[in-house]
Amino acid sequence: MSDGRLPKLSEIPAFTEYISQGWDSPARTPDLVPGAAEAAAAHRARLAPALPGATVVVAAGRAPVRSNDTAYDFRVDSDFFWLTGCAVEGAVAVVRDGDATLYLPPPARPGDPGFFSDAAYGELWVGPSPSLEEWSAALGIEVRPLPGFAGPPPGALTAGPGWAECSEELGRTLAELRMIKDEWEIAQLREAVDRTMEGFAAVLAEVPAAVAGGGERWLQGTFDRYARTYGNGPGYASIVGAGPHAPTLHWVRCDGPVRAGELLLLDMGVEARSHYTADVTRTFPVSGAFSPAQRQVHDLVERAHRAGLAQVAPGRAFTDFHHAAMEVIAHGLHDWGLLPVSVDEALSGQGQHHRRYLICGIGHHLGLDVHDCARSRPEAYQGARMAPGMVLTVEPGLYFHAHDRTVPPELRGIGVRIEDDLLVTETGAEILSAALPIDAAGLESWSKSRT
Repeated sequence: MSDGRLPKLSEIPAFTEYISQGWDSPARTPDLVPGAAEAAAAHRARLAPALPGATVVVAAGRAPVRSNDTAYDFRVDSDFFWLTGCAVEGAVAVVRDGDATLYLPPPARPGDPGFFSDAAYGELWVGPSPSLEEWSAALGIEVRPLPGFAGPPPGALTAGPGWAECSEELGRTLAELRMIKDEWEIAQLREAVDRTMEGFAAVLAEVPAAVAGGGERWLQGTFDRYARTYGNGPGYASIVGAGPHAPTLHWVRCDGPVRAGELLLLDMGVEARSHYTADVTRTFPVSGAFSPAQRQVHDLVERAHRAGLAQVAPGRAFTDFHHAAMEVIAHGLHDWGLLPVSVDEALSGQGQHHRRYLICGIGHHLGLDVHDCARSRPEAYQGARMAPGMVLTVEPGLYFHAHDRTVPPELRGIGVRIEDDLLVTETGAEILSAALPIDAAGLESWSKSRT
């Protein structure tokens, strides 16, 4: 007599025998970005002299749980990808003196018990999966089954999610090596920026629909759809801040209206299929033209931005563009009567009053992570000199919140940010995102041509 429970298919011999038969062999070629395996080999070669004789164990990570038995999309750990060119969930790489062994979860194909019962690796659940041999041939390294990985050996340096404790030395070393991008990485970043420019155009074309009722959600969805179609997806949570939301630095809720006459701050980046991301910001007038107050704020931010851009060059201190932009902001705010102290006092280490309206920094490294190389030593990051191959952002802004009583009413609720992605070259810098105008008149013209 049945107890009412559904039968467990894996315990029915007739079913398991039947489902293992009658299958053709689908294409199972590893989905690699062209050049990723070769670039990873070069990266491992750079790591070897930095940690001679060390055994490095890096995990790819797993998708975090969203709710109960559902997960967010998997995104490979950046260090793991930099060293392997592989983006397989649950994988582990062991690297020593430039050589690597990769441990991957073996696929569950017809005839394997997990083919239909394993939701993580069974091909009926996740689709055709390459064999370990196919992965080895594609990556040019030894690949073994993950169940054979016994854990990091004693003394190994670990990185990536999942370990009880990661090596600070390894994290720091990888972050500082990743500061200088090679030609393959620069090409990936160019691709990410170019796609981002196209994504901005797609969003501007949808501004009328957003004003008509779609709001910030519509514009966020437009960009994220574009990023997913032409890249891996957005490189970070897209920021779409309209009107009083524009001054909020990380307005990722994107759930407000878009109204005529207000400003629209867009901070967005496409992550290429190689996982390298762009990070670009522009602030547009929703109606196509800046009001006098909006133009006043934008012009000051533009002057600060250009001052920062002029300081990006090899041999310059990494903080030079920060100080240059901040000086322009402080003078401008003082001229408007918004500083309670002199410019010199505001810019001193004991003042910083202008930072009330610009609490964040002016830029950062860019690469596999939107805030790349963050685990570097302070002296190797902010205390370093810029060098050819570095890719960074410059992003000054002014953020006057609607409830800030220290600014006049006509400025309240205005937020403006300009952010560009730059490659440091042998002689100066190349603005990778130069396809987007910086000046107010240029933005007005650019937006009108696309809406």
